[in-house]
Amino acid sequence: MFVIAHVSDPHIAATERSRQRFGRVMDHLAALTRPVDAILLTGDVADRGRPEEYTQAAKLVDQPVPVLMCPGNHDDRDAMRESPLLPRADLAFPDRAGAPLHHVRRVGGATFVLLDATVPGEPHGELGEADIDWLYGQLSSERPGTPVLLALHHPPATLGHPGIDDMGLRDPAPLAAVIERFPDVVAVLVGHTHAAVATTFAGRPQVGAVGVNSTLRLPWEVGDGGTGRTDHSAPPGLAFHLLDGDRRLITHFRTLV
Repeated sequence: MFVIAHVSDPHIAATERSRQRFGRVMDHLAALTRPVDAILLTGDVADRGRPEEYTQAAKLVDQPVPVLMCPGNHDDRDAMRESPLLPRADLAFPDRAGAPLHHVRRVGGATFVLLDATVPGEPHGELGEADIDWLYGQLSSERPGTPVLLALHHPPATLGHPGIDDMGLRDPAPLAAVIERFPDVVAVLVGHTHAAVATTFAGRPQVGAVGVNSTLRLPWEVGDGGTGRTDHSAPPGLAFHLLDGDRRLITHFRTLV
């Protein structure tokens, strides 16, 4: 059984609160009786995209397992490119300033394709023609039968929450068309949701992890005008994804009370 710890949106900043909350998640992983096979960070690792925030994140992770990471709208591409958590040699464009941080990692017989759908200065995500072409090329080169997990920050499928749907992936149809051509794509793992939420996209599971920094309340849980939409008092959490021998994805959510 292949186990992935899916952690998202820690928003590491120069505050003790952000470090403590992310540290609680990492301490939980360190205390497991069996280590996970990989840790996946689906964006907004840093709150302001500063180099020192990525340095702090790397210190807090400090786990003896592969750590995989894709950027979110709060991240800075060039600062993240220098992070010790992001192997530069794996990047599609390792030395091009401002270039998307697309890359592929292979762990334990599974392939992770990590996409950068960020639009600098904007909260929503986009994948242009060049990004889709790169993804198609990567999936075409995979050995048939290898399970592929696609990860990006911005959810391509809407979630029935205007606070997220307005900032999701714009024009997801080209991405769906590529996924539909490759049956080895097992799931789409996303961030940005600040909530444990699951749906389908292109016929595959789309799963978002519990937010580390905060939890996003649902529209019918908040007052008029969206007052109190973000719950900063809710405990941090994560998702555990299990990939079984039939390439079936099983997800367990954990809230660290």
